[in-house]
Amino acid sequence: MITSNHNPKIKLVRALLSRARDRREAGAFVVEGVRLVEEAANRDWRFETVLYDDSLNERGKFLVERLKPRGIEVEEISQSLMKSLSDTESPQGILAVLQFSQLPITNSPNFILIPDQIRDPGNLGTLLRSAAATGVQAVLVPPETTDAFAPKVLRSGMGAHFKLPIHSTNWEEIERIVKSTNLQVLIADMDGQSCWETDLHQPVALVIGSEAEGASESARGLANGKISVPMSGVMESLNAGVAGSVLMFEVVRQRTV
Repeated sequence: MITSNHNPKIKLVRALLSRARDRREAGAFVVEGVRLVEEAANRDWRFETVLYDDSLNERGKFLVERLKPRGIEVEEISQSLMKSLSDTESPQGILAVLQFSQLPITNSPNFILIPDQIRDPGNLGTLLRSAAATGVQAVLVPPETTDAFAPKVLRSGMGAHFKLPIHSTNWEEIERIVKSTNLQVLIADMDGQSCWETDLHQPVALVIGSEAEGASESARGLANGKISVPMSGVMESLNAGVAGSVLMFEVVRQRTV
């Protein structure tokens, strides 16, 4: 059993939980909780290490026994150490270090999400979860957006990371992808055309900007138009996670009626 803060595995987990730079350099990230570890296992993501403590429930214990035969390093740690590592108030007794594994983008995508300047982890996680639910074929994350594999984003995404091609990239590559696939780039904007009146049957890349700053100049330079969510006027705006989710589900509605 690991009980020391100085153990190399513990030090690695702390670094991966804390800093995007360390995640990039290691090519790895941490997921916490039975559901997320289970999702990763079911999707055959590459595990480096699994840490658990004796508070783990029966579902979690079964999961640990499933992972041991895969040749994964599975270590028990003390509850106090798990609590000190955990990014949640109520640790579930398990976390795992996973290797980055970008899912490929289909050759001819017709539905892409670009979360632009989204710095709130909860909003980004919500957008990713809705993207997975609506069949988005790729999420292109520009440099100005928070790290998609940060702990709070992973929790908010509820497993979406294991089902979506999520590519952190630059605007030059984003421009290449949208132009080579003839995607219409639409920016979510209060001054845009109502989503109910916008033809979303065509291949589309939705740009969701931050509440505070909106879309970046790079995004506006690529855009073919603006799109908005109609509101009664009682509220001035929606947060980025909600607005983006409404627009993504409107794409689904139009394409299935």
